Amino acid sequence: MSGSTSVGAIELVEVGPRDGLQNEPDIIATGTKLELITRMIGYGARRLEVASFVHPARVPQMADAEDVIAGLPDRKDCTYVGLVLNKRGVLRALATREDGARGIDQVGCVIVASDTFGQKNQGQTIADGIAETRAMLRFAREEGIRAQVTISAAFGCPFEGEVKHDTVLAIAEEIAAEGPEEIALADTIGVGTPWEAGEMFGKLGTLLAGKIPMRAHFHNTRGTGIANAWEAYKAGVRVFDASLGGLGGCPFAPRATGNIATEDLVYMMARSGVDTGIDLDAAIAANKWFAGHLGRELPSAVARAA
Repeated sequence: MSGSTSVGAIELVEVGPRDGLQNEPDIIATGTKLELITRMIGYGARRLEVASFVHPARVPQMADAEDVIAGLPDRKDCTYVGLVLNKRGVLRALATREDGARGIDQVGCVIVASDTFGQKNQGQTIADGIAETRAMLRFAREEGIRAQVTISAAFGCPFEGEVKHDTVLAIAEEIAAEGPEEIALADTIGVGTPWEAGEMFGKLGTLLAGKIPMRAHFHNTRGTGIANAWEAYKAGVRVFDASLGGLGGCPFAPRATGNIATEDLVYMMARSGVDTGIDLDAAIAANKWFAGHLGRELPSAVARAA
């Protein structure tokens, strides 16, 4: 096995409980979500995106966000992330920490690199999104809650097509001025190629100059997600989003499919000598367990081959 000698570890952010489930047509029971999260922690996930604070009419699967968060294992070695789209979302995240409750550890802000998609996803143009995100970051800092940012549709828009690198980098520069813990680029509709992933993260790394860590969020819509992750790694990314089984998709992006699978990313990295901290066999077992709840096989290639 080429994975016998580590050449540099990555951090895997398990986004299955939020991004993985948000597009599921049948509502997953709160207890099942909590069991899924417990199994994810069991296979080594230590940073998990557990919910999003959005209007339940827009994303019904996330209507039980506060109930899920209230039931999370109180693990000091875990970081629980909640997605927020506006100040109201940050206030909901803060409310989960009241009266001594553990609550959310970190909020994940989102800005869309496309006017049309941004207006459909969260009612914002790029300019609106920059102003809102900067204000959210300042508010989060004032309230003492950690915050990071994802620039979504960074590799292409389902409505406008190509998104220019300069557009993404200009957004990143504005956001970096507020000092978020991390800036991610998300290929929300899975159009990116390995070459572009290397180029984009190479440019972002130069812009951030090591002052703010980068994170990569890839979808596997066109089968390039895992290859894109490897090129992002080569460009200096050390934090990657992935979803158990490759579940996921955006309710507001036509034909968007799942995230890169946790199992596939772990397999590739381990075989390449990169430590992930994830027990692959346990992740595959969690995949099989959850597939039983959904009544279908999950997309992960590695789990299907097991």
